[in-house]
Amino acid sequence: MTTTRFAPSPTGWIHIGNLRAALFNYAIARQNGGTFVLRIDDTDPERSKEEYVEGIKEDLTWLGIGWDRMERQSLRLDRYMDAKDKLVAMGRLYECFETPTELDLKRKKQLNMGRPPVYDRAALELTDAQKDAYRAEGRSGHWRFKLDQERIEWEDGILGPISIDAASVSDPVLIRGDGQILYTLASVVDDTEMGITDVVRGSDHVTNTATQIQIIQALGGTVPTFAHHSLLTGPQGEALSKRLGTLALRDLRKAGIAPQAVLSLMARLGSADPVELRANVDEVVAGFDLSKFGSAPTKFDAEDLKPLTARHLASLPATDPVVAQAMEQAGVPADHQAAVWSVVSHNIDTLDGIKGWWTLFQTGADPVVAEEDHDFITQAFGLLGEPPYTSATWGDWTGAVKDASGRKGKQLFMPLRLAITGQARGPEMADVMPLLQKKPSL
Repeated sequence: MTTTRFAPSPTGWIHIGNLRAALFNYAIARQNGGTFVLRIDDTDPERSKEEYVEGIKEDLTWLGIGWDRMERQSLRLDRYMDAKDKLVAMGRLYECFETPTELDLKRKKQLNMGRPPVYDRAALELTDAQKDAYRAEGRSGHWRFKLDQERIEWEDGILGPISIDAASVSDPVLIRGDGQILYTLASVVDDTEMGITDVVRGSDHVTNTATQIQIIQALGGTVPTFAHHSLLTGPQGEALSKRLGTLALRDLRKAGIAPQAVLSLMARLGSADPVELRANVDEVVAGFDLSKFGSAPTKFDAEDLKPLTARHLASLPATDPVVAQAMEQAGVPADHQAAVWSVVSHNIDTLDGIKGWWTLFQTGADPVVAEEDHDFITQAFGLLGEPPYTSATWGDWTGAVKDASGRKGKQLFMPLRLAITGQARGPEMADVMPLLQKKPSL
């Protein structure tokens, strides 16, 4: 059975970059009738917080991404220690005592000599007496996996054939000096024991994948199918990492971005297929094709989510629960909601836009009037009666203003629109007039 996983670390909120891994793995599982596992990577007790765990579940639920089961790595520490013991007995895990400063000096020396900064395996030469002496000094040993220095190859689901020389990679640290199990070991043990068949993650994990393949093989596991998607950049190709704090899914949600817009964009961004608005996650999954994705850095602009959100909102009826809730939050009475939505639904980027229009309908807008149009607007407002207005009011009124002023076309209609709504674009004024509760004025 196809089994995939999303393994976020609860040390912060899920951002738009995390979502690609979640969505891709979810789509593969659902397309194949398999299992999607939500695996919380909470082996760091200091940085992991329960509020982030809840936030992860809230964000996925908002998007419609459900999981078949949830696992927590903090409850599986005994499994990682068993793997440690097994690797030590095999001679594949060895204890090291260098301090960060000493390792940094080694790296600098290698670079100055024109060599790659690969760990020199000096710890393999330590005697038991030397190790005891380090412990007596108060040093805590960290544990490295001894790589077989040969080429590691696999067929990547996105990048194609990959070949990495293990001799060019440092033996990875699997357990820190304070005893914390690191991602590389925990992920391998979990993937092996949970039967993970497919892993999709960012291209920054390629080297990590190479080392994990050897660890999986050492533990007697089956190597999953790996695929590494491109990394996101800003709209100008700049690094996105510094901006991810502003691109958390919870912040997009608060900004009124529709989940359908997020799913539709992220399911196609970086692929050969055009972005198409989908109504829900099931439609997104049905149109997902991992083979269409490329390796080039992918530009992401949060502004692209707004027109998709607008198109999605325009397709919704006033009775949709999301619309009804937004109407209520904006203070629109129940008996006005259908009429208001019919006018504004094609003229807002997010649901938050309802409030601005409702305020305009209730109390009017700040009029935008050019100096040369001031007398014209004063004359026109003098020809307008008091509300309530009807759908015929706009035509009757502009006809009277035309006769009185001699203006026509854009010179007639645009100044009136600006004076009433404060905006150069928007819904048909014949539809706006019946919703105005106060006569426009200067």
